[in-house]
Formats: sequence, structure tokens, C-alpha cells
Amino acid sequence: MTGFLKGSATAMITPFTETGVDLESFGEMIEYQIAGGTDALVILGTTGEPATMSETERSETISYAVKKAAGRVKIVVGVGSNDTRHAVFLARQAASLGADGLLAVTPYYNKCTQKGAAEYYRAVCAAADLPVIAYNVPGRTGFNLLPETVEALSCIPNLAGVKDACGNMEQTLDTLRRIRGKCDLYSGEDALNLPILCAGGSAVISVLSNLVPAAVKALAVAVGERKLYTANKLADKLFPLAKACFCEVNPIPVKEGMNLLGFRAGVPRAPLTPLEDAHRELLKRELLAFGMEVKA
Repeated sequence: MTGFLKGSATAMITPFTETGVDLESFGEMIEYQIAGGTDALVILGTTGEPATMSETERSETISYAVKKAAGRVKIVVGVGSNDTRHAVFLARQAASLGADGLLAVTPYYNKCTQKGAAEYYRAVCAAADLPVIAYNVPGRTGFNLLPETVEALSCIPNLAGVKDACGNMEQTLDTLRRIRGKCDLYSGEDALNLPILCAGGSAVISVLSNLVPAAVKALAVAVGERKLYTANKLADKLFPLAKACFCEVNPIPVKEGMNLLGFRAGVPRAPLTPLEDAHRELLKRELLAFGMEVKA
């Protein structure tokens, strides 16, 4: 299928307290995204740290996001797993709680074959009558979903596309070539948002837009309107901040960035650690240089 996402989607952080998810703070972040023009919120993806969340925390967070968004933006829920049966369970759970779509990262750690990954995606797509986005991020998972595998999956009626974070533009272009008109490709790497959009990417799923949603949306709009001079200027401005957002493992920097902007983002859950002081100063400088008001 095509057309599920256009423009910009934010890979949302999950704010934690010592006892659970800070839903009030999460609601403030949702409102910030909507005010910034974001088209969809991706919750419980990599940036949301779902691997350290209980099933109760997951279901509460999904239910809250759906209720808070109230149809103003799409809610896409991360349901990926290294266990196909668990991914199917998570897909059904998210659908029952009102999700608009699902994001399924490739199986990790188990090192399946391309055939195994294809069967995994067929099972997730069959589990719920919702658009499903495959997520390829080999730097995280140790597995690379190849263009020919995405092409084979593109005939599944509810496969909306692939979030591409392979970091290899040659592979990205090959994937785009194979799936055009069948399903979509979304940029999953902020440093490559501009070239992926220009090559035919339908949207971005951005970590950076936690901090600057309006600017990331403006970049997507500029490319869509073929205003490439404007798009290049925006990309040039966004690049240093995007680089700072990945000075340590995601979501460590972006959570601290949200704290700096005055949100109660808390700290990542162990084994992730708070941002190092030197990197915090770097991130603070880039936020200020971008024109953001730093409150912490």
C-alpha cells in the first residue's frame, strides 16, 4: 500500500520517572509535536526504549497516546521483536488499543535469514488489519533487510513501507527502485532526510523532530513542493543539531535535549546512561545556535 505517511513523523522518546512512565510529561510532548505540525507520532520504537518497559507500561502508554492525540495525528506503535510470536502479540495488542499503524523492527540477535525475516513480516501483517512499516536498522539489530526482500514483501496489502536506516544510499536507492508504486520508503536517518526525500522517500521518521518538529516538517514540505533551495538551507541548518543528537547512542542525547528545552524527559533506563557532561554542553550549544530557548 502507499500513502499511509506523508511529511514528518516523530520517533517519540518515553519520559520515565523512578516508578514508571511520566504520562503527564508525555502528553506535553504530544501537544508540542502537534503544535509543530508533525503528521504522525511513532511511539515505542527504538527511541522510546520499549525493551526496558513492562507490558503494563506499554499498554498504558499506547492507550494514553491514542486518547491524547484524539485523531489529530496518527499513532504508530512499535511492535518489533526477536520472537515472531511476541511480535504478533504486540501487533494485536496495539490494534486493540487504537493504534493507527505498526512499526516492526527486523528481528534482532537471533540472526535470521532473509526468508525468516520475510515470514516474520508476513506474520505481523496478518496479525492486525493495520498498516505495517518494516524497520531496517542494521546498526542496531545486526541484520540488514535487503532490497529484494522488501520488494518481495511489497505485494502484502497492508505493508505500508519500510523505515530505512541502513545508512547506505546505494541500497536505499535500490530499494526505492524496486518498490515504487507498491509501498513507500521513509527516511529513518536524520542526516539523510534530504537526499532520501529527494529520491522519492514519502516521509521522515525523525529523532531530531522531538526537539524541532516544525523545522523537520518544513524540510519535508519544501521537498514536496520542489523548493530545493529552501530545503537545502533547512537541511544545512538542521545538520549540526542532528549530529549532536547522535553524539552518544540514541536516545541518550535527545532525552537530554528535551530536558534542556524544559520538558521532564528524565533519563534513559539502564543499561543506557545519562549524557556525558561534555556532550551535554555540545548539545546545548547546538540548540542555542539553532535558535531554541534552553531552559535547563
